[in-house]
Amino acid sequence: MQKSRVFSGIQPTGNIHLGNYLGAVKNWVENQEKYENIFCVVNSHAITIPQNPSILREKTYDLCAMLLACGINPKKSILFIQSKIQEHTSLAWLLTCITPMGDLSRMTQFKDKSAKNPKQILAGLFNYPNLMSADILLYQSNLVPVGEDQKQHIELARDTAIRFNRDFGETFVVPEPLILKEGARIMGLDDPTKKMSKSSSDKPNHSIALIDTPETIIKKFKKATTDSEGIIAFDKNRAGVYNLLNIYQCFTKQKVEEIEAEFAGQGYGKLKERVAEAVIEGLRPIRQAYEKLSSEKDYLHRILQEGESRAREIAATTYKETKEKIGLI
Repeated sequence: MQKSRVFSGIQPTGNIHLGNYLGAVKNWVENQEKYENIFCVVNSHAITIPQNPSILREKTYDLCAMLLACGINPKKSILFIQSKIQEHTSLAWLLTCITPMGDLSRMTQFKDKSAKNPKQILAGLFNYPNLMSADILLYQSNLVPVGEDQKQHIELARDTAIRFNRDFGETFVVPEPLILKEGARIMGLDDPTKKMSKSSSDKPNHSIALIDTPETIIKKFKKATTDSEGIIAFDKNRAGVYNLLNIYQCFTKQKVEEIEAEFAGQGYGKLKERVAEAVIEGLRPIRQAYEKLSSEKDYLHRILQEGESRAREIAATTYKETKEKIGLI
């Protein structure tokens, strides 16, 4: 049977952290046999807010190396850099021309980000969901792994595909969201009511970066927010302790009952220590592989060129058909 095609994208801003890994990348790696996977470093999305060009270039290659270190296998999956394939932005323009402004103005991320920076709302921030739709539709993707907070973007891509197919003839596969439950929402260590985010770089104890040293990981977990109850249990109403236990379970694969028995009568200090140890051990092979890949730039570039070639073949076919159906020469 033909495998379903999955498209996943990740921005090269900030450092990839535990939430990105457990909520997305780890699942990408584990599902490589199950699906036909296309993984993209979406650097064109990053410029919806001002970026330092040299840092953006460096972060883009760093993220590619980290994804490979995490286990993305270029023999099983396609990995490439978004800006290398111009069909992404070209298709985004065609989709922008058939997308009502009302649909874009309702996007939650636009509302949130523009509220944070009301004096610097750029048109790219308003229109970037069309680029996200283009990323997905360009590869005739069946499934898109997303968290609950990203479902809105998949709904827009679906609406856009349905609208285009209706008005110009069957062209795009209508994608479905692939919601992954386990470990999908890793919360900030400093504020466990908010999802761990790459945009919180100004808060040093918010997240665990995959490149953090063991010493830094221990230090951050020691400062993790808990509560005053002193009981270690999987209780969603106690966000701090629940977040630590969730992280621990993701790395140890133990059952809830086993973990609660392990920590029965223990204090939060012991919980934080054990979670830190589990994370350090779990990330050790990733750190080692990342350091090796970072020193082998020719190999990294070769892998990305191969992925780019495979992705462009699909993208060019879809864009040519779309352009012709809409009436462009």
